[in-house]
Amino acid sequence: MIKASAYTFKILRYDAKEPDTKPRFATYRINVIPGLTVLAVLIRIRDEIDGTLSFRSSCRSAVCGSCAMVINGKIDLACRTQVAVFDTDTIILEPLPNFEVIRDLVVDLTPFWQMYDKVQPYLIRRSPVPEKEIPQSEEDRRRIDQFVNCILCACCYGACPVLAREPDYVGPAAAAKLERFVLDSRDERPAGALSIVNDEKGVWACDTLLRCIDACPKDVRPTDAIVGLRKTMLKHRFQNLLGKAKDEA
Repeated sequence: MIKASAYTFKILRYDAKEPDTKPRFATYRINVIPGLTVLAVLIRIRDEIDGTLSFRSSCRSAVCGSCAMVINGKIDLACRTQVAVFDTDTIILEPLPNFEVIRDLVVDLTPFWQMYDKVQPYLIRRSPVPEKEIPQSEEDRRRIDQFVNCILCACCYGACPVLAREPDYVGPAAAAKLERFVLDSRDERPAGALSIVNDEKGVWACDTLLRCIDACPKDVRPTDAIVGLRKTMLKHRFQNLLGKAKDEA
């Protein structure tokens, strides 16, 4: 018979609809069998102990990204984090940083999605639409694999220290998604399209502290995308300067 161990879950509770109520930690003591994830325990707490507890979840397979939160001080997905991996029997759960809290572990992702939409995260074509699919080589596909893996969980956004001082920063996830399409052999967006992130609120705001890389559950490495976009923009700048110099000569 599988033996269960008792764990104490301390969960930050807050309801934005009740602004006069200060955030507080609610404590739940629950028996956990080996193999259970933090998300599985949250569901048990909600179903068996406190039906008012709010959190997001969907796939339970680290694919949808909806259960991102702070678990014992580390940003991660609750569905892929097993309770038994911690050296303590106390698990502290908090909502993602850099977001307004709606209720408990549910945050308002509106700023995240606004920045995502800003970078036009889709293929842009200027050529006539082909009758069949646009072919892509294996080599071309491998160039974008790293960034395709992004599940838009917002872990990197929550971990980014830049957003604490600059709320209008485009953010690491949006930058990674933009690089994914810039590198895509099928994309035909003009060089000027990168101007949307070519300023102090775009990729130049990044401090390259790599917090987004540490937080990413899919090894997307958003900082790589930011550096890549910077190189592309500098390349375009130098090409423009050379072209101008040749014209003046």
